[in-house]
Amino acid sequence: MMSRKLPVLPLQLQRAALCLLLLCAATLAFDQPVQPTESLAFQRATHVRRGINLSMWYAQAPEYSAERLASFTTPGDFRLIKSLGFDHVRLSINPEPLIAENSGSPDKRVVTLRPDAMARLDQTVSQITATGLVLILDIHPEKEYQQTLARGDQGVASFLAFWKTFAAHFAGSDPRQVYFEVLNEPAMADNTRWAGIQARAVAIIRAATPRHTVIATGGEWGGIPGLLAIQPVHDDNVLYSFHDYDPMWFTHQGASWAGQEFSVLRNVPYPSSPATVGPILNLETTASGKQGLTEYGQQRWNRQRIDAEIAGVAAWGAQHRVPVYCGEFGVFRDFADPAMRARWLHDMRDSLEAHHIGWDMWDYQGGFALIVRINGQPKVDGPIATALGLKLVAP
Repeated sequence: MMSRKLPVLPLQLQRAALCLLLLCAATLAFDQPVQPTESLAFQRATHVRRGINLSMWYAQAPEYSAERLASFTTPGDFRLIKSLGFDHVRLSINPEPLIAENSGSPDKRVVTLRPDAMARLDQTVSQITATGLVLILDIHPEKEYQQTLARGDQGVASFLAFWKTFAAHFAGSDPRQVYFEVLNEPAMADNTRWAGIQARAVAIIRAATPRHTVIATGGEWGGIPGLLAIQPVHDDNVLYSFHDYDPMWFTHQGASWAGQEFSVLRNVPYPSSPATVGPILNLETTASGKQGLTEYGQQRWNRQRIDAEIAGVAAWGAQHRVPVYCGEFGVFRDFADPAMRARWLHDMRDSLEAHHIGWDMWDYQGGFALIVRINGQPKVDGPIATALGLKLVAP
């Protein structure tokens, strides 16, 4: 999760385009119903069925001091996560605090990593995998870093050089427990450009780590449209990730980073209908905001609507004979009705599992959190754990 640059198309056109993409994916998959399950990627996908994002720690953090890294999330949290029934975690990592030096021309770029920062990360990796959890190392940079990938060659060269060093560093880790995610939510609308960058990154990772599973995604901020627009890379040990926060009128209500139209919202209903949305239309002060919220009501978001989206992604995976995986979904908790938040999470989780798609909820202890801290101790949100199908245990 990061601050999202919203597409510039009107919301109605965005929805129409997405529906067309989903329909095309489902139609193509109809003629190719057989999905192999023997490739290494499909085998590895069975070990990342239910996960949680470890955010605000090695990425999105106010600072990366040794003290904060040691205390923000601890081995006690990993044990709690495992006891709840999760089989993996996705660790967001901002690459910039890890980099000691970035030098050379674009065709001979070299990145070296800070020994102290990598020692701390190594310790975290060991602590997480010691619990039996699979770990996804998710490269999750800030906006400015992302922007350098969208234009020119310098940023791309640095990104690829980082992966060459980073993958080599973890080449000795257990490939059954450590997976590599190329990039969180690629911030570019040009899927062709992103596909080229990603293919080069996968080749670099594979050269250093022949048996480690790689997680790839589409452009357009890692959403469903971006995934449906790309072709899989030529590698049979890759999972294909998408993030799904639709409908954002519900999941991002009150989120200041998502834009004015979302930041003013409170108590947005789920499921949606014109009747339930009508009373809150006056929260929006712009014509576009009122139109979008009105459309949210008209679209009648519910379990069936969610399932139509997820079915389209599953169809894309079946068409290309690759496993798909939902790396993020969640609801900002500050202004959402708790029961409705739990219902949306249940419907998303239920749909993903019905289509045999593994998932990672966003997040463990951030703004979308599963737990809250009380006197420093984690307290699990019981209704949310139930919605996710987890085992309720005492912390």
